[in-house]
Amino acid sequence: MKRFLTMIMALCLAVPVMAAELGDDGLHKTDWMRETFKDLREDLDEANAEGKRLMILIEQRGCIYCERMHRDVFPLPVIDSYIRENFFVVQLDLYGAAELIDFDGEELSQRDAMRKWGMMFTPSILFMPQEVPEGKTAAQAAVAVMPGAFEAGTTLDLLTWVNEERYALDSEEDFQRYHARRIRERTVDLGD
Repeated sequence: MKRFLTMIMALCLAVPVMAAELGDDGLHKTDWMRETFKDLREDLDEANAEGKRLMILIEQRGCIYCERMHRDVFPLPVIDSYIRENFFVVQLDLYGAAELIDFDGEELSQRDAMRKWGMMFTPSILFMPQEVPEGKTAAQAAVAVMPGAFEAGTTLDLLTWVNEERYALDSEEDFQRYHARRIRERTVDLGD
C-alpha cells in the first residue's frame, strides 16, 4: 500500500498544473494571486476572513528565478493546491510604481516599500501573522521570509511551517531542523 501511495504522490508531483503567464507588467500571473487595492491591512483582514494566511510575493520583470519558481515549483499539484487552500497571495513588484499602503499606514510606491523593507532579491515571500502590531511594517511583522528561489521540497516545507504556526511553538525545532526532519521523512524526492 505504501508503495502504491508513493507512486501516486510521485505522479501528482510530476504533472505540473500549468505554468503562469506573463501579465502586462511583465510579472508572472497565476489564478491564485489576488487583485487587491494593495492596502495590506485590508488584505490581511480578507485573508483572515477566509481562514487563510497572507503571503506577499515580491517579483520583478525579467527575473529568471521568478520564472523558475512559476515553471518548476508553484505549478506542482501538491504546492499549487496547498497555496490555494491556505494562502491569500498578494503580488508586489520590486520596482513597481503602483501605490500600496503598508501596515504602519504609510502610502508609498511598491518600489519605495521594497527599499523601506530592505528587499533585494526576487522572488521573495513575506509571510504575515494573523495580526500585525500597531506601527509595524510588513517586513517587521513578517513571521518568515523566503529570500529567493528554492526547490519544491523547501518551498512546501516553509509553506507548511508557516501555515501550522510552527514558528510560534516553544521548541528547539526551528525551520532548518523542521526542514531536515521533513526531508528524512519524505517518501518522494521533491528536489529539496
